[in-house]
Amino acid sequence: MKSDHIVRSFDEDLQQIENLVSRMGGMVELQIDNSAISLVQRDVELAKAVRADDRKIDNLESEIDIAVVRVLALRQPAAQDLRAVVAVLKIAASLERIGDLAKNIAKRSTVLGEFRDIGASANIVKRMCGLVQEMLKDALDAHVTRNINLADDVRMRDVEVDQMHNSLFRELLTYMMEDPRAITPCMHLLFIAKNVERMGDHVTGIAEQIHYVVSGSLPEEERPKSDVTSLTAISSGEAAAGGGQAE
Repeated sequence: MKSDHIVRSFDEDLQQIENLVSRMGGMVELQIDNSAISLVQRDVELAKAVRADDRKIDNLESEIDIAVVRVLALRQPAAQDLRAVVAVLKIAASLERIGDLAKNIAKRSTVLGEFRDIGASANIVKRMCGLVQEMLKDALDAHVTRNINLADDVRMRDVEVDQMHNSLFRELLTYMMEDPRAITPCMHLLFIAKNVERMGDHVTGIAEQIHYVVSGSLPEEERPKSDVTSLTAISSGEAAAGGGQAE
């Protein structure tokens, strides 16, 4: 049986690591918000700041990795303790990837500053980012409180992001068919929207890790997935029906 000292030491180590994860999560939330603002407001300086701050997130992930390896080597956790430590590694990796996607949005936002607005697409992307940001906040709260119900709720909400992505995808395809001058900005917006959709996927992955920590298994229910952009095609007739939108 482990001594009270060993148990207490592990708890303290784990708490320090999870504090780092919470700090990293807060930084990623801000990156999502700032990348969306830089897109809508065409704020080149803010976009540059998002790109520069990504390094801080990468460094924090490295710090978490080192701390986790140390705990595994010194404390040799088992059962739920081991699940908690392993989940931290995966959550940190997902957060780092979300940060990368926010950086990619900022890069493309800089290029889009050279083109006219394409309808309300930038604002739609901002709303998508807002949904993902709220999902991430709730996922991080669920991690701190070990709230499996909140984590499962986050998983279900990703369908909203997928549906907005589908709608924007079709709209941008229509713009490109109507006006060849819109092709370049629309392509950048398509990549940006896909980045946001992928952010949502990573957040659901975080929620699944929280479910795993609490229950000892991944969710049995397959999460709803509504991204159908890979199967979407726009006919010339549909494009004609939406004539004038690209003006």
